[in-house]
Amino acid sequence: MSMIPSVAEVDVRPLSRLYRALADDTRVRLVALLAGGELCVCHLEHALGLPQPTVSRHLQILKAAGVVDSRRDGTWVHYRLVPQDAPERQAALDAITRAFGAPRVLRADLARLKRARGPGACDQEKTP
Repeated sequence: MSMIPSVAEVDVRPLSRLYRALADDTRVRLVALLAGGELCVCHLEHALGLPQPTVSRHLQILKAAGVVDSRRDGTWVHYRLVPQDAPERQAALDAITRAFGAPRVLRADLARLKRARGPGACDQEKTP
């Protein structure tokens, strides 16, 4: 008897769900930004230069895949990466966050994020 499980015995669905959730440029950028810690949706939309409904839709996909979690603070929702329960999912997520720390597009995202953060940043009115 072999101790190696057969293909039929291996549940690849959780890892597959992670990769499907990350199969989008915007969602990879969101994960890379959240690797630095919890952020409000308003910070993420400013950092990515995207409207709130677009950012929220992508965050919901990541949440459904178990990549992020959220908490409400008044009218604002804050997101953070979720530690993965399976080592292979955590390793995949760690690899993605490390791999996307240097590209030019993320440096620009981080620069916009730094400008957007600060006391009362979430309370400021948005200009069209």
